[in-house]
Amino acid sequence: MLSPSKTKYRKAQKGRRRKKGMASSRTKLSFGGFGLRSLETLWITSRQIEAARRTIIHGFKRKGKLWARIFSDKPVTAKSAETPMGSGKGAVDHYVAPIKKGTIIFEVTGVDEAMAREILRQASHKLPVKTQFIKEFV
Repeated sequence: MLSPSKTKYRKAQKGRRRKKGMASSRTKLSFGGFGLRSLETLWITSRQIEAARRTIIHGFKRKGKLWARIFSDKPVTAKSAETPMGSGKGAVDHYVAPIKKGTIIFEVTGVDEAMAREILRQASHKLPVKTQFIKEFV
């Protein structure tokens, strides 16, 4: 799965989950002609990103190119079941990518619009956020 090879700190604080506000970066297509944009603010796990990526790659059938614009670099900790209160913070369980509304998640190129729309629609079913298909205006 997607996880950083090295981090400055092993465990991170949760932070505030702000539901309002738009993303300020990664909002425009930079690499491909078509993309998948988030319409919600949420955490996406590395497993969900990988499942969507594999769906896109499978749909390409050796055509096209894919760019994943998000990376899961935030560690989420969990304690084992039936552990009493106290005794510190749990071990790192998985990694997430916090994304805001308007963030580009994936970009594709090298396929026609109908195929790109269908592939990204299938990939969006693997993600916990509502998404929108976007294309580059020339």
